[in-house]
Amino acid sequence: MTASGDLLIDAFGRIRETVHEVVDGLSPDELAVRIDHGANSVAWLVWHLTRVQDDHVSDLAGTEQAWTGQDWVSRFGLPFSPGATGYGHSPKNVAALGGVSAELLTGYHDAVHDSTVGYLDTLRDADYERVIDETWSPPVTLGVRLVSVVSDDLQHVGQAAFVRGWLERP
Repeated sequence: MTASGDLLIDAFGRIRETVHEVVDGLSPDELAVRIDHGANSVAWLVWHLTRVQDDHVSDLAGTEQAWTGQDWVSRFGLPFSPGATGYGHSPKNVAALGGVSAELLTGYHDAVHDSTVGYLDTLRDADYERVIDETWSPPVTLGVRLVSVVSDDLQHVGQAAFVRGWLERP
């Protein structure tokens, strides 16, 4: 293990802890609440951040996503293509996450977290400098992509925490 890997594992672990804190104890109906018609629900935000992590990290690792490889796609039963991550979803798509349980969301997130940590355990510090996408200027390294996933996940879990706080206000 490297210092970089330790830091990333800690960051992804904090995301996992917050996902659990945000969804634990909420009913499927509460998880589906949206502040207004165009807003995202806790369920959709947690599903989306997990899908992005699953998609991006499995691509980096050269492995199948947990979504399809562990058949989470069938367990969720959503009306999206198996490759959907939520990017560009409409309010109607967000509403499709109604009826999803906290246990299903955390189960999928935990599976993705375990895959992420397993991949990070294989990396050396020099791996983080490898350019993985030359379509950007400057080109994107493995380390930058992983930090981007952490950043995206933290933003979305923060949004989900805000919605939970809104639900619990007096």
